[in-house]
Formats: sequence, C-alpha cells, structure tokens
Amino acid sequence: MTERKKLKIKIFDKEYSLLVEDEEVAKELAIYVNKVLEETKEELPDQPNQTIAIIASLNIAYDLFIEKNKNREFLIQTSDKVKRIKLLLKQSNVSDSS
Repeated sequence: MTERKKLKIKIFDKEYSLLVEDEEVAKELAIYVNKVLEETKEELPDQPNQTIAIIASLNIAYDLFIEKNKNREFLIQTSDKVKRIKLLLKQSNVSDSS
C-alpha cells in the first residue's frame, strides 16, 4: 500500500490539507484548478465565488470529457489498425502455405 502524505495547498485564496499519494501530481492538480478558477473569475468578475466554482468545475469537466473522447477515438483507431494487420498477416501466411 502506498504511503499517503499530508500536503497543504492553496486554491482560490483558501488553504486545504490533503492526504495524497503523489505530492507532485497533487500540486499540479491544485495549480490547474486554481488557474481555471482565477481565469473564470477574470471572465465573470461580478459573480459570487460559488458561481465561479460551478462554472470552473464545468470547464474542467468539459476538458476531461474532450480528452476522454480523444482517448476513446484513439483506442478505436488503434484497434482497427491491429485488426487490419492481423488480417494481412493471416492472408500472408495463407499465401506462404500455398
């Protein structure tokens, strides 16, 4: 079992204590989330923090959704290429046997 470490991060001017397995990943995530929150705040300066948090969360979810779809498309294309290679190899083996 991986040892968890306590890490303090600051997001949107508030400090949080987390138990994390990978400090570097947790720090990168905190920086990313804070960046999205700050950008959203700049775009919507008159909105309350709760609205900013919801809009930022939707933006992060959208980014994740796009990346998942790219990954899914990549896996489909890769699977199709592997099937074609197997078919070509099978045809090659049949030709060699004749």
